[in-house]
Amino acid sequence: MKVRNAVYAGLGALMAVGMGTPAMADGDAAAGKKVFAKCRACHKLDEGKHGVGPSLYGVVGRGVATADGYTKYSKALKEFADGKTWDDATLDAFLEKPKNLVKGTKMAFPGLRKPEDRANVIAYLKSAE
Repeated sequence: MKVRNAVYAGLGALMAVGMGTPAMADGDAAAGKKVFAKCRACHKLDEGKHGVGPSLYGVVGRGVATADGYTKYSKALKEFADGKTWDDATLDAFLEKPKNLVKGTKMAFPGLRKPEDRANVIAYLKSAE
């Protein structure tokens, strides 16, 4: 009886993990809005309105270092860009720790450690377009 209960408990845990994975991959825009508060000091979500950093309106799918009207990109980010696009994977890697992905970036933000925070911010960026 104890073995069967342990098996069922293990299967339940596996199902819970498996069911939670797609939601985390898609992210929660409402939760991402809260996490994005860390970004607001430097970035705006209004089209064409830049802060210290470029506007993040429409960033998902946009070429790296190509925000219209923003001219203060670091040399390191311009070199990194080389035809790259801000897709989910590139944004996730950059948001995790910007200085690890782009050595020499001017962005002082230390990053978002939690994968769910990054997924949520990306979902929020997508919803803000």
